[in-house]
Amino acid sequence: MTRPPSTVTQHNPWQQLRQFTRARIALGRAGHSQTTDTVLAFGLAHAQARDAVHLPLDRVAVETALGQAGFASVFVHSAAPDRAHYLRRPDLGRRLDEASRARLAQAHADPVPDVVFVIADGLSALAAQRHGVPLLCAVRERLPQDWAVAPVVIAEQSRVALGDEVGESIGARQVVMLIGERPGLSSPDSLGIYLTYAPRVGRTDAERNCISNVRAEGLSYAQAADRLVFLLRGAAALGCSGVALKDDSAHALPGDADGKGDTLQHG
Repeated sequence: MTRPPSTVTQHNPWQQLRQFTRARIALGRAGHSQTTDTVLAFGLAHAQARDAVHLPLDRVAVETALGQAGFASVFVHSAAPDRAHYLRRPDLGRRLDEASRARLAQAHADPVPDVVFVIADGLSALAAQRHGVPLLCAVRERLPQDWAVAPVVIAEQSRVALGDEVGESIGARQVVMLIGERPGLSSPDSLGIYLTYAPRVGRTDAERNCISNVRAEGLSYAQAADRLVFLLRGAAALGCSGVALKDDSAHALPGDADGKGDTLQHG
């Protein structure tokens, strides 16, 4: 005999907590199993994450959006010739190909840029295309007006460390990578920000600062831009980035939008 539907699905008493997070909590059950809608939602999220990893970067769309926002840009490619090599050989994604090295050598700026921004596909081109340009616009509003900013670099088949060679080739004092993060099962479009002072090939992850989870359901453009500019100013003041530079932006004095409070210190 079939039981009434109301007794088949048993709701979790913590279900009200789901309004505060997209994590898979308080899902309820049907007998000893997950409910059908939960299983289908998981399958959809898994497919979206896989698609995000393999989706190619729409370079033309990014270039067009940058141009409309008033940014000059230059395109580079890593030593990974295609996505298959990129996923199997992370080392190739950390270095430029020969054509890109030559292109950046011609883009070497004078005066020395205070910062160069890189929009990179990483493991989610969707994140880079969706959030890269709007985030840059928010950052530009907060940067010191006397800072020299290099043309934005669009990088394909890129890992985080590719920014070190980009910054070194251009001669920038700092490099900021805006790169698609590894997709999660509820965040296929999460953007990560990596800041490195005095970039050069061979820098380690300990010499970078990271701001993650930039997306509609995570860190907003304004919040991310505030934290990034705070760190950029701090790195310029201290002459370093990474573990030696603390992110005290959350404790900045009210109204201290330019980050000049006594909050920058060595770790």
